[in-house]
Order: sequence, then C-alpha cells, then structure tokens
Amino acid sequence: MILFELFITFLKIGLVSFGGGYAMIPVIEAEAVTKHEWLTTQEFTDVIAVASMSPGPMATNSAIFIGYHTAGFPGAIFSTLGSVLPSLFIILMIAMFFYKMHEHKLVKSAFYGLRPIITGLIIYAAISFAISNHVIGAISTHTIILFSIFCISLFALIRLRMNPILVIFISAIAGIIFFL
Repeated sequence: MILFELFITFLKIGLVSFGGGYAMIPVIEAEAVTKHEWLTTQEFTDVIAVASMSPGPMATNSAIFIGYHTAGFPGAIFSTLGSVLPSLFIILMIAMFFYKMHEHKLVKSAFYGLRPIITGLIIYAAISFAISNHVIGAISTHTIILFSIFCISLFALIRLRMNPILVIFISAIAGIIFFL
C-alpha cells in the first residue's frame, strides 16, 4: 500500500509541477511533510539540501530520498517512477506536436503565463527554508551577517558575473569565518 501511495503522490507532483526541482519544493513539502507525514520539517530540509548537492535533477533526487526513507529500496524505485513518468510522457507528447505548435500564440501565451508562478514558487521555497532554518527571524548580528553574505553573493553573480561555484566556495569560507 505504501508503495502505491508513494507512486501516486509523486505522480501527482510530477503532473502539476512546472519549472524544475526548486519550483517543486513547496508541492513536495505539502505532500510528504504536511499531508502524509513521511518526514519532519527538519528531515525534509536535510533531504532538499542533499538532493540539491547530489548530481542529477533535484526533484528526482528528492523522490529517491523520500521513497527510500519511507519504504526502503522499493520505495525509492516507486517514488522515482512516479516523479519521472509524467515528464517523460509530456516530453514525448510535446516532441510529437511541438514543431507544428511552437509558434502558436496560445502556446507562447501559456509559457509566458507560467513564468511568474514558477518564480513565485522558487521564492516561496527560499523564504520557507529560511524561516524553518531560523535564517529569517528577529533582527540580530547573525541575521545581518547572513543577509550581507546573500547580498554580496547576489551582486557577485549578477553584476560581476562570477562563476557560481566560486561564489559558493567564497560564501562557505565567509560562513566559517563568521560562525565558527
């Protein structure tokens, strides 16, 4: 029964989620943490951290970790299949018809309409994670330092066009310096 639940849950997540793994975080959290209680909020935060650092798509990695945590190896297989099958099916269908439809006004409008919600879901996930990890809260020296690292990192990425790996490395060093 749990294998079927994992498959159906991640099938639903895969069907309704657009914009990649980070846009799926709020949906996965609502299903895995809130609705089914397969994970605590802290466990979910850990899953997202590990899934983000692991090679491969973040959403698929999350499905693997949650499935394994819930029902072992079979759970990882069923949740991964549920997560991947909608995208695979949709991509196959789009590939068959995209050449004829890619310039259609309705198709272009639909993709333009999806952009703001995807951005909103990613921002919501970031704020939700910041609150659950006590990054956002009362104004303190700790919060000011974290916000400063964020602003400097954002500036380095956008204006200085620094390599994201270098920015991550420098941010980690700043974290060690300020919080060790």
